[in-house]
Amino acid sequence: MRMTMYTDFSLRVLIYLGAKNKGDLSTIKDISEAYGISKNHLMKVTYDLGKLGYIETIRGRGGGIRLAMEPGEINVGQVVRKTEDDFHLVECFDCQANRCVITPACGLRRALNRALKAYLTVLDEYTLADFLNNKDVLANLLFNDRQDI
Repeated sequence: MRMTMYTDFSLRVLIYLGAKNKGDLSTIKDISEAYGISKNHLMKVTYDLGKLGYIETIRGRGGGIRLAMEPGEINVGQVVRKTEDDFHLVECFDCQANRCVITPACGLRRALNRALKAYLTVLDEYTLADFLNNKDVLANLLFNDRQDI
């Protein structure tokens, strides 16, 4: 299974914001420069993370984004479920598009479905806080002495 770039960027934004001091604002530009990824990609990601309630957006001069909840309240499995567009590991997972002739007799689908459930179950065991145990190291890598943290 491969996570979409959208989900990857969503998790990276949350980690970036979690590495900041509580309440500190960041900009899309800051995050884009820290990770070396497109601001355009991040605009949609941050907009959607705001709609989902994970981040808070402050508009206007001096505005920015920050976590809207405590890192321990952000379940990674739920973030992945809400940001992935589908979990169609193989064609037969999509009832509308399935054209595979062996679907009625194939055991692979069941095994892959179990694997997908196991994948999500493992992610459900983690919150954003679990990935911020080394906050000082993350901050050093992400903020690169550009600002006080």
